[in-house]
Amino acid sequence: MPVVNRIADYAEEMKAWRRHLHQIPELALDLPKTAAFVAERLREIGVDELHEGIAQTGMVAIINGRGDGPTIGLRADMDALPIPEETGVDYASGHAGNMHACGHDGHTAMLLGAAKYLAETRNFKGRAALMFQPAEEAIGGARIMVEEGIMERFDIGEVYALHNAPGLPAGHFLTTPGALMAAVDTFHIHIQGQGGHGAMPHETRDPVMAACGMAQAIQTIVSRNHHTLEDLVVSVTQIHTGTVDNVIPDTAYINGTVRTFNPEVQQMVMRRMKEIVAGQAVSYGVEAELDYEIGYPATFNDAEKTAFAVDVAKEIAGEGNVVPDGGREMGAEDFAYMLQARPGSYLFLGQGESAGLHHPKYDFNDQIAPVGASFFARLVERAQPVGG
Repeated sequence: MPVVNRIADYAEEMKAWRRHLHQIPELALDLPKTAAFVAERLREIGVDELHEGIAQTGMVAIINGRGDGPTIGLRADMDALPIPEETGVDYASGHAGNMHACGHDGHTAMLLGAAKYLAETRNFKGRAALMFQPAEEAIGGARIMVEEGIMERFDIGEVYALHNAPGLPAGHFLTTPGALMAAVDTFHIHIQGQGGHGAMPHETRDPVMAACGMAQAIQTIVSRNHHTLEDLVVSVTQIHTGTVDNVIPDTAYINGTVRTFNPEVQQMVMRRMKEIVAGQAVSYGVEAELDYEIGYPATFNDAEKTAFAVDVAKEIAGEGNVVPDGGREMGAEDFAYMLQARPGSYLFLGQGESAGLHHPKYDFNDQIAPVGASFFARLVERAQPVGG
């Protein structure tokens, strides 16, 4: 892979960093071991400023270039998932029940590699702001970092991030201008009926049947209430009710996810879901409460910054190994909050054939770390060239 030669020299070091992080997976905002390790590496690397305790365990490292200029922001997420690991590798998770099943350990190692190169060479003007973020998988650490003012505090003008992509050839890049990933909402429906003996259903107000009716009706939002050319996913993912075969329970619970790009579609889903829950509750003689949680917004890439990022990716990976307009997908990403605050771009970096993201057998491909680190480094050098 045509990576920056100096960064290629860091390959074994990045692998060691990544595999250490893989053994200490931590969740959400609570990343004390991860944050301490990253901060220690950044101090060894020799960044000019290190600002810790942002969004609890996040941090921003500043590397000064040669002379005055703007500040470019590069982001890596650091948190893991509550999934028991099944990889069998000798550096597997040492925190039972948690694992790096989404490659954030690799993202962090790549940004550390870029930091080491940028601090050593400083072949750019202005500043690079390296944002190490907690809680991408949970409550939106990017949102919290933005709300705590990192863009203004560090005068960040543009932002970029990478995510590994199983199934995309190793070292290849894929992105698209405009909408890239969907907004994600979560719904909870709590149903209160009246239980009783399974042999005497006429004496009950059955929440099981109400849950089944609601789940089926909710699926008609996609098939009957929205324009077929507007992307929309509504998925019921959990129904919990009952404990034994001969008892009709008192309560039922429904949970699921909604993925949209258009805010008008999102509002339509919320309205129809309220109507369906209320109407079905009356139909089945139960009481029902809908709790609709609006989550991460859609991830929108700035067209100009994405064209620039694609050009850099082609320099690193080769002209034929970059897909500049790969379309959008229904996954979600909290980097959307940073892209709302500043123009920038989010790209996928192929890691070859492997288990999928969030799978207990997933493991980051260490061979692509120099590619990602080279991409980050060249973004800075080309966005803010010395003498430019």
